[in-house]
Amino acid sequence: MLLALEGIAGAGKSTLRDRLLAAAHAEGIPLSHIGQFSWLSHPATRTLIRLRAGHGGDEQEAIEAAAQDLALHSRFNIAVALTEGPVLADRLTLSTACLLALLHGQPVDAYVERLAEQTRARPQLTVLLTTDPAICHARIMRRATKRRFTEQAEAATRLAALYNEAVDAWTKATGLPVLKHACTTYADLEALVDACMEDLRSADSPAAPHKEASR
Repeated sequence: MLLALEGIAGAGKSTLRDRLLAAAHAEGIPLSHIGQFSWLSHPATRTLIRLRAGHGGDEQEAIEAAAQDLALHSRFNIAVALTEGPVLADRLTLSTACLLALLHGQPVDAYVERLAEQTRARPQLTVLLTTDPAICHARIMRRATKRRFTEQAEAATRLAALYNEAVDAWTKATGLPVLKHACTTYADLEALVDACMEDLRSADSPAAPHKEASR
C-alpha cells in the first residue's frame, strides 16, 4: 500500500508521519517512508530545484521534469519499497501539481491528470491535511529554518485552495480515496492516526480488500 500525506507547510504532515511510523512499527507493520521527488535525473532535478525556489520558468519543461521524476520515483524507489511493505510518502503527486499551478497561474486539474498517468505511483489512500493556513503560518514562524516562498502567508493561502481543487481532480481522474481532515488539535492527530492505521492494517493482512470510492 502507498499512502500519501499532502497539505501546505505547517499543516502537520511531519508530525503525522512520525506518529504513523511509530504506530506501524509497534504493531509489526514494516512501514517505510519516502519524499516527494526521486532526484534521479540531473536535468529534471535542476528544474525541480528552480521550481521549489519559486522560479516557474518554461511551463512545458516544468511539467516534463515533474513527470519524468515521478516515473523514476515510481520505478526505482516506490516499487522497490513496496516489495518490503507499505510505504508512506511525505508529499507526492498533489503537492507537485499544486506547485506547478501556483507558479504558472494555471488550473491544477491538467497537472493532476498528467501526473496521475503514472499509475504505479498512485497512492491507494491520500490524506489531505486541511489545517487552517493561519495556524500553519504560526507554526512555521516558530521554526528556525529559512522560509521557502510557499511558506509565505499569501502563497500558502492560495496553495490551500489549490489542494482542495487538486483533490477533486484526483478523485475524478483515479477514483481513489482521499481523506480530508485538519491536524490542529491532539484529537485531530489521533483521529488521523486511527484512520490511517486501519487502512495500513488492512493492507498488511493476507486478504486485504481492494478499495475504491472516496471518503
